[in-house]
Amino acid sequence: MSARTRIGALLTATAAVAAVLVTAVPAAPAPAAPSAAAAARPEVPDTAVLDGRRLADAKRRLDRGDPQLRRSLGDLTRRADKWLGKGPWTVVDKPRPAPGGDPHDYLSQAPYWWPTKPRTPDNPWGCPYEQRDGERNPEVDTGTDRRDVENVFDSTYELALAWYYTGDKKYAEHAAKILRTWFLDPATRMNPNLNHGQFIPCKYDGRAIGIIDFSQSYTSVVDALAVLGTGAPGWTKSDRTKMSSWTRSFQKWLVDSDFGKQEAAAKNNHGTFYDMQLAALAYANGDKRLARQTVLNARAKRIDPQIAADGSQPQELTRTRSWHYSTFDLVAYTRLADIGRRVGVNLWAYEGPDGQSLFKAVDYLLPAATGAAKWPHPELEFRRYAASDIVHAAADAGSATAKAAVPKLETPPGGDLWALRPAAEQLDSITG
Repeated sequence: MSARTRIGALLTATAAVAAVLVTAVPAAPAPAAPSAAAAARPEVPDTAVLDGRRLADAKRRLDRGDPQLRRSLGDLTRRADKWLGKGPWTVVDKPRPAPGGDPHDYLSQAPYWWPTKPRTPDNPWGCPYEQRDGERNPEVDTGTDRRDVENVFDSTYELALAWYYTGDKKYAEHAAKILRTWFLDPATRMNPNLNHGQFIPCKYDGRAIGIIDFSQSYTSVVDALAVLGTGAPGWTKSDRTKMSSWTRSFQKWLVDSDFGKQEAAAKNNHGTFYDMQLAALAYANGDKRLARQTVLNARAKRIDPQIAADGSQPQELTRTRSWHYSTFDLVAYTRLADIGRRVGVNLWAYEGPDGQSLFKAVDYLLPAATGAAKWPHPELEFRRYAASDIVHAAADAGSATAKAAVPKLETPPGGDLWALRPAAEQLDSITG
């Protein structure tokens, strides 16, 4: 018997004796020991918005049996499990193609526009359409790609995170199938443009503001790709290469197209989300200089004109859904600040010439977010939990008032996942 074999046998015997002694003494049940794969030092994903180091730290704590994180993981896996029996989705299966005629082009319809005439054989859409701000036309969810693309965004994000934290390959493999179907497979892939986003029947074949269909959620896919890139089963090197090519082509369209230039010039949440999406894409595509410059420019270009000295967001307060859009815009700001951390810019520390700042913008929402006061502006459907993630973000960034408010927040439907995915999301989605 070799020395290594003798030592192994001795250790085995010692462990057996220890096991007998432990069973003789009553003790509280311990968390199940992690598998060898789970116990290994987790790889840090190079995410654009999420902090990969925080994800790795959360995984280590989960592997050690952290009870709070295990409760959050239960909420996450319940969400991920629901996606396992759904999808994949494809851009080519809508009943009619986008106005350009290519079934691979993405199509969505303007949500707040409604027909004014009865539908007839000569006027099948009921044109002309009129705008009703904040009132969502249910027909936008049928016959277009809008609902399907949201399913792609949400499912791949939650499935990728569920795989990262559990190591269960079923989550990664399903996420990979969804991504390949929507973005990569020649027969089913989407073209990397949004030329027909938020069209208005009989009026516009597409509009610049349709870009927000992607800018509000595609950055979650960008982070999901980084998570899967740490070694997810079913997501191959070829998949990664092709997806990188798609993302680069989409970024080029976003920067060079007329629609992209119009959206970049927007003065409200559309402009903020455009910057956030561009910075995330630039970071993921290796252009750290563009990502950094985009965050830096947001100080004078976005915060100064869009946030008032008292922290309110005047452009968003004019809406019939002012609470939704005030929290929505701050989702973009806080995610942009997250990207800023990756490239050496502290957007939270910035103060404009009148004292404008992200901290003040969050503070403006706190009375309503905590239930201490009624929201004093128009809102068709107030949901207090819509502010929960942005308050978490401000607390993590150092706001004492936000930190004090966290215990008073309303838990979002499906549970509070902040500890496992610490980046703000729009929790009161009105996309259907």
